[in-house]
Amino acid sequence: MAMLGLHELEIEDPIQERRRLVTYAEIDRCVTDAVALVANCRLGKRALKFLDWGKVAATFVDLQTGRAIRIVARESAKRAAKELFPELDTEQGQQKAYRVMPEQDLFEKQWVRVEVKPEDLPGFKGPRVVCEKCGEGINFKREVILDGHTLCRGCAGESYYRAM
Repeated sequence: MAMLGLHELEIEDPIQERRRLVTYAEIDRCVTDAVALVANCRLGKRALKFLDWGKVAATFVDLQTGRAIRIVARESAKRAAKELFPELDTEQGQQKAYRVMPEQDLFEKQWVRVEVKPEDLPGFKGPRVVCEKCGEGINFKREVILDGHTLCRGCAGESYYRAM
């Protein structure tokens, strides 16, 4: 998936051109680890963005040209792999089949437009604000203004955790 995305964007060396690419991964499974490794995109460098959509898909954005391509794993590839190697268990059959199947049988490609906000760019240095309720620092313009108060998302009601 990542090799195809890089090829389509004409990025030959993602390590050398590490500030050129931002990748949006749509699932928290092993495919995202592979995409991060191959495309040299990491969360800590702000070049990998995670969207919890539950889809085996990734969008590769070339910051230099503005071009972006979304690559999705085809559901039909699993069936095709089983037909190619029916004697193997599912995982082994898929691994073997995916090495020999043509890319058009494995992936769907779609050219898309992605507006990467300045605060989402790798290397962005922005103001840090403090939540008026909990006192925690907030980076990258992720604060919420509610009734004139600057709050973190948790204090604004978007929390994924609950204090004990």
